Amino acid sequence: MSASKIVVRRIPFAFDEQIDPVWHPVRPEWSHMVNGASLAMPYLEPFLIRTVTEALRQVKDPLLAADARAFIGQEGVHFQNHRRYNEILKRSYPELAGVEAEMEADYARFQARSLRWRLAYTAGFETMTMGITEWLIHQRALLFGDADRSVASLVLWHMVEETEHKTVAFDLYQHLFGGYWPRVWGTLFAAWHVARASRKGYRAMLKRDGRWTDWKSRRALWAMVGRFARHASPAILRSVSPSYHPSRVRDPDWVDRWFEAYQGLPEGRIPLLDTADPEIPARFST
Repeated sequence: MSASKIVVRRIPFAFDEQIDPVWHPVRPEWSHMVNGASLAMPYLEPFLIRTVTEALRQVKDPLLAADARAFIGQEGVHFQNHRRYNEILKRSYPELAGVEAEMEADYARFQARSLRWRLAYTAGFETMTMGITEWLIHQRALLFGDADRSVASLVLWHMVEETEHKTVAFDLYQHLFGGYWPRVWGTLFAAWHVARASRKGYRAMLKRDGRWTDWKSRRALWAMVGRFARHASPAILRSVSPSYHPSRVRDPDWVDRWFEAYQGLPEGRIPLLDTADPEIPARFST
């Protein structure tokens, strides 16, 4: 049996039960944008896992099958950590349970779609994460500097691993189905759908905080949404090229440094980054 180079890191992130949901005190709107995305993960990622698991039964290539199993392992650890954090969020924002119910219903409906449709959605979402990863890493000082290190470390670890398995969903789709236009539709629809689901979450939190109707807060929110769109859009646009393959996209150097730092981490240690350091280097603090 072929072995994948993708590593399943079973990291049990620990969150302070009294953690402030505004985990970046200077950027509350950004805090809730990330919180809204986190809220989607325990519904989105099990859907991706079910889709890849079903596709795996038809895969003949042993290396692709090994990568798919590693993809499933990584995504499983991701959503479990996000769920742990989300449970703390919901203590301050009980209305988020309603947002979760809507997401659960969406993915239940999607589960009835064809495997081809679901794989196109999966490959599309994974494409969008590449642009987000580039943005988060290149602008990590702005986005995570002096923020709660457990949340910052959770998000950046998640995106590093998205980079590690960036080819899997795309290769599965191409291996089993192919077809240009369904892939393009999956990319555009997944980007829209996940952004919409995340927005429902952060809108609910900003409303409870009294920020949704505050013009200064709304201006800061739209500025951050604009930053997100500017940096995620290039990944989406380049992916609609007929010759696109995610392996041709160069990863940020910081990703490799994160992997190197993790290899030297004592067993059982959570990879917490030092957000007080202006550079937020890829090394882990105690």
